[in-house]
Amino acid sequence: MDPLVRFPSRDRSIRVPVGTPLIDAVRDAGLPIARSCGGEGLCGRCGVKILAGAADVATEQRDEVDAKARNRVDGDLRLACRVHVRADLAVAAPYW
Repeated sequence: MDPLVRFPSRDRSIRVPVGTPLIDAVRDAGLPIARSCGGEGLCGRCGVKILAGAADVATEQRDEVDAKARNRVDGDLRLACRVHVRADLAVAAPYW
């Protein structure tokens, strides 16, 4: 079965195929998410908080860490364009 991505603060959820970029899951759920760099991991505007399922998310790569530092993104957030859904997740964004 496809992983379930939940957005508790918005009372929404969506199932997506394994490997789906989290930014696409957010958009498919009808939620707003910034992507001024087109999802290339440069702008840092798609920061989200992983509320549950973080153990199943790959660790940050250097480009994500650098983009977050360069754009002054909270270190607790992950860039949705750099996270690929591999298992069930619960996610929130500061602006939802």
